[in-house]
Amino acid sequence: MSGPNDSLVVFLHGVGALGADLVPLAEPLSAFLPSAAFVAPDAPARFDGGGPARQWFSVAGITAENRPRRVEQAREAFDRVISAAIAERGFDGQLDRVAFFGFSQGAIMALDAIASGRWPVAAVVAASGRLPGAADAPAAAAATPVLLLHGEADATVPAEESRRAATRLKAAGFNVEARFFARLGHALSADGVEAAGAFLARALKPV
Repeated sequence: MSGPNDSLVVFLHGVGALGADLVPLAEPLSAFLPSAAFVAPDAPARFDGGGPARQWFSVAGITAENRPRRVEQAREAFDRVISAAIAERGFDGQLDRVAFFGFSQGAIMALDAIASGRWPVAAVVAASGRLPGAADAPAAAAATPVLLLHGEADATVPAEESRRAATRLKAAGFNVEARFFARLGHALSADGVEAAGAFLARALKPV
């Protein structure tokens, strides 16, 4: 327990966005997680496109071949931002009470965080994402349950990417659920948020 909150959900935004863009998700999720705290840090790097937006890694000139390396290079800054956000909310040393909820590039970073074994959190929700690198987490880290959400009409990150991620994560020992939504593009749907809420409520059920 950490004061009035018994768990923490960390939102991870997409490229060219800000943490504040995902804050509205806290309201519907609170119906499932009434005692949870929510935090939505900004990614550490300035968005290539300018303005106040941020990114976890650059997508300029990105390819399937160089994407894994860019994600690897983003790990140090990602870990620093997430560590600070978790400590600020009083959950330092309590990763079993912390969940990641990432969208698009944030989902990529969330999946990499567990697949690499760096962040054995209580649960991960990855919406409209992909797993570019290897899934080589140690067995203890693979205890993290994963929910993948993806629109079948996503033209930015094809739904097949979540199908591939599910196959690879399962092969590495992760417990993976996946939900696909017909006619949904690169976005979150109300049904997806509801599925995420129920999933996180199970994973973060008070002990």
